[in-house]
Amino acid sequence: MQEKKDPEPQGFARGLTNYGDRGFALYLRRSFAKSMGYSTELLKKPIVGIATSGSGFNNCHRAMPELVDAVKRGVLAAGGMPIDFPTISLGEVFLNPTSMMFRNLMSMDVEEMLRAQPMDSVVLIGGCDKTVPAQLMGAAAADIPAVQLVVGPMMTGRHQGERLGACTDCRRFWGKFRANEVGEQEIDQIEGRLATTVGTCAVMGTASTMACIAETLGMSLPGTAAIPAVHADRIRAAEASGARAVQLIRDPLRPSQIITDKSVENALRVLLAIGGSTNAIIHLTAVAGRLGIPVSLERLNALSDETPVLVNLKPTGEHYMEDFFAAGGMTAVLRELEPQLHLDAITVTGETLGERIAAEREAWVDHRIVRKSSDPVEPQGGLVALFGSLAPRGAILKRSAADKSLFEQEGRAVVFISLEDLAARIDDPELDVDANDILVLQNAGPASGTGMPEAGYLPIPKKLAQQGVKDMLRISDARMSGTAYGTIVLHVTPEAALGGPIGLVRNGDRIRLSVRERRIDLLVDEAELARRAKDVSPPKRIARGYQKLYQEHVLQADAGCDFDFLQAASKDDASTGGS
Repeated sequence: MQEKKDPEPQGFARGLTNYGDRGFALYLRRSFAKSMGYSTELLKKPIVGIATSGSGFNNCHRAMPELVDAVKRGVLAAGGMPIDFPTISLGEVFLNPTSMMFRNLMSMDVEEMLRAQPMDSVVLIGGCDKTVPAQLMGAAAADIPAVQLVVGPMMTGRHQGERLGACTDCRRFWGKFRANEVGEQEIDQIEGRLATTVGTCAVMGTASTMACIAETLGMSLPGTAAIPAVHADRIRAAEASGARAVQLIRDPLRPSQIITDKSVENALRVLLAIGGSTNAIIHLTAVAGRLGIPVSLERLNALSDETPVLVNLKPTGEHYMEDFFAAGGMTAVLRELEPQLHLDAITVTGETLGERIAAEREAWVDHRIVRKSSDPVEPQGGLVALFGSLAPRGAILKRSAADKSLFEQEGRAVVFISLEDLAARIDDPELDVDANDILVLQNAGPASGTGMPEAGYLPIPKKLAQQGVKDMLRISDARMSGTAYGTIVLHVTPEAALGGPIGLVRNGDRIRLSVRERRIDLLVDEAELARRAKDVSPPKRIARGYQKLYQEHVLQADAGCDFDFLQAASKDDASTGGS
């Protein structure tokens, strides 16, 4: 007869500090908790942790206190005890060298605090680009019941009768400024009108893309991804998330039951359909990797070939996140994609994705914003993976935000060997470059010491911008902001710092791009590349601290740029006995 196990302790009795005496440990814990004014009755209730990521260096999260209060209301009304706690906060534009370097650190913070502190479930509140993937990575690894709540996108501003939204319009006007189409006084005015409310970027950048992915994965409540940060529905979503976190304690549903092969593939398809950020493929790969779920770039291409772009939002289209919310949001997208989705995937509500879509079948949709699958913005998905002699393990192009006239071309490489070299020479009037050339940035990948910044959006050389050049092919091992646009090949793997072919490109080399064939090739013979490889120096090693840990353990872009020691064994490896 199988021995019956005692139920796992809940609330303050969970995960007691070990003094060798459980009774004393619980007595001591309750004693210190009572110093915060909690009653004996409240201390008996199950605990919902509230992971907060607000900071004075994170403008997107300015409304965090209001959301925390609303989550607490929901938890208390549902019979639980809410306790909020801080984690690292990643304000995208305030971090040096780049927020990407600190995503893994935040994920470790989240994971370890979920394990170490007594909580039965958690509400994760994030938004700014790297916070949501970090929270999902940490929650997937800790695997306690969790609900993801995002802060929501900001509203647009106005300038001379035109709507403005960070940060696609930031880049558009800065490009005009560099081309002398906008003067100093006007660019100063625009600076104060681009980001005028709390919330994440107003377009389908990385933050909004990750919000949509979190909802598609099933980790957020239905319909919550696109609610503007200043909308009353955002506060109601926070309250409902708190209530749901209590229900997850009574009827547990863990991230490992929600983030599965099927829900990850659903998220990939949604990423393609919304014209989402290139960053999202790295983040989704890292989240899935925490549960041993592989994400294949070849599979991304197969899905992209059959998944249309449906959402008409900047930087791919014309509109903004507030329009997406009003048009039906993720409900509208999922309904159009329904025949292509795994409808039996479970969501945090306990219902399947199919049941969620069926319940919202009659919801109104503005098809100017979310197009019908029979009338898409683009017939194929927003992202495409490229392979070839320049990128043996892959690279990414956001074709929905690129100039199609540049998709099949061969050109001369103009090489920048570092970020410093790029900054020093890109606007030099003597730079040998024309509009048919291909700009190549090296040594900006994850292990280079730079942290893989959003430098892949290389500026058009000023002398070309002033001639009216708006786009040209740019290639790097860096990333690009989800708010950016252009014919830009990113995440070239292996990176230059690890001896990848991109580090062997020299000025004047010929490079061929074929989006049709999914190829990016360096047209230099192997003997010459082998000769060049002998002269390549390894990157400067970082001597201490977290950046040393990052440089030594970060994986490449095709593995999500996670740390090697944080990834779970692949399910594919486990099933075949591989390592």
